[in-house]
Amino acid sequence: MHELLKENISKHVSFSEAELETFGQYFHQKTIKKKEFLLRQGETCKFEGFVLEGCFRIFTFDQKGNDNTLYFAASDWWLMDNDSFMHQNPSHLNMQALEDSEVLLIKRTDKLMLYETLPLVEKLFRVMSQKALVAWQRRLIRNHCETAKERYQNFIDTYPSIASKIKDKQLASYLGITHEFLSKIKKR
Repeated sequence: MHELLKENISKHVSFSEAELETFGQYFHQKTIKKKEFLLRQGETCKFEGFVLEGCFRIFTFDQKGNDNTLYFAASDWWLMDNDSFMHQNPSHLNMQALEDSEVLLIKRTDKLMLYETLPLVEKLFRVMSQKALVAWQRRLIRNHCETAKERYQNFIDTYPSIASKIKDKQLASYLGITHEFLSKIKKR
């Protein structure tokens, strides 16, 4: 099993070495080149991914063709489209590499099988889902209660390694503001 994945898992649950070995066998490594898509809107998400190296932007297009960034996933982050993955319906999301990247992918069928054969896997993903839900809730609260300047500063302080990898236009999309307004914030 890849060491970074092993460290990530150990933050949430305690697998035995044998359980880690079994779990790790179901992941396959994939190289994604800069600007390449791991998932496109309209496709069905059949995987859950763990980023070993690189950075991804997860975004959607609105009816006017504007892109809206939901989140970024850099090294030691998980990425997937929960709705499409769970319900096997067409995705509303795009997952695009912002730089050459390496990911570990587990197929939906393998993950579901592991829930049955290795019960700690279900606990792992439940705990991670709960933590992700808390992060989404905090982001929603920030989006409703903080100024754009405060949201910008929070992002820079919280994710300095991601901030250095993304373009201002992508950050503005994440913050829910225009590129021009972000430029004004940065000048202050």
